[in-house]
Amino acid sequence: ENYKVGGLAKYGLDYESLHTELPQLIYCSITGFGQTGPYRDRAGYDYAVQGMGGLMSVTGERDDLPGGGPQKVGVAVADLFTGMYASTAILAALRHRDLTGQGQAIDMALLDTQVAMLANLGANYLVSGKVPGRAGNAHQNIVPYQVFEVAPAPDGGKDHIILAVGNDGQFAKFCAVAGRPDLAADPRYARNQDRVRNRAELVPLLASLMKTRAKPDWLAALEAAKVPCGAINNLAEVFDDPHVQQRDMVTTWSHPLQDGLRLVSSPMKLGATPVRTDLPPPLLGQHTREVLQQVLGCTDARLAQLQEGKVI
Repeated sequence: ENYKVGGLAKYGLDYESLHTELPQLIYCSITGFGQTGPYRDRAGYDYAVQGMGGLMSVTGERDDLPGGGPQKVGVAVADLFTGMYASTAILAALRHRDLTGQGQAIDMALLDTQVAMLANLGANYLVSGKVPGRAGNAHQNIVPYQVFEVAPAPDGGKDHIILAVGNDGQFAKFCAVAGRPDLAADPRYARNQDRVRNRAELVPLLASLMKTRAKPDWLAALEAAKVPCGAINNLAEVFDDPHVQQRDMVTTWSHPLQDGLRLVSSPMKLGATPVRTDLPPPLLGQHTREVLQQVLGCTDARLAQLQEGKVI
């Protein structure tokens, strides 16, 4: 059976026939569930895939706590990761074509990507057979690696920071900063595997300690000691962050609809071929005629026909 790929099938086309005529063709299909398997004809949406692919089973507060239950991630991560994986696959296919002259079909699926994204949790399950649950802002395999409430903010409201102790040395440094070096020497907490095992006793101790100092004090002291930590910023704070600004993560465009339009920049910092910032995002259909004429060779008469038929 011919390999039907994504949008080609609805036009009665298949990759094999196209590949015969254009052996260098690289075609990437992105669908919810891929070109094979019992779900191949289903529509795929990020939200559903987050649930089906296990992400929502490990995202959210524990079921036994207030607000517990499955949660989706705040942005469409399955969509975004599939696009990233697809771009990497296309680059790999291009390198293969450079070497052999042969193109190929790429079959990308949101559900496949979501399963791959399970990372350490997926590996933990496959090795141990134990199904992980939701842990809120805590880490399944590292302690302490979570959000802690600190002393109230100047306005009296609750304030929090992320404490991300990644190894035993960092835990010892944290304990020194917190004024409790004895915790790092305690055999119940000295090693990460012991801290994970004794999480229920250790975390409440740390939670009490964290409430004794305000966020700026903790962040300054922990950063000075090289203990990974971070604020929890809203988007206004993100774009006001001096490091984000220094990294040029906002680009201002002269755009037909709004002069001085501010958009998030590309995170790719290429030394020899920097990302272009001279062409603003196009309007819908802005380059349709140009592409049809210059790339596909459409005549003015053909363009008029397409426009009259409301194709363009």
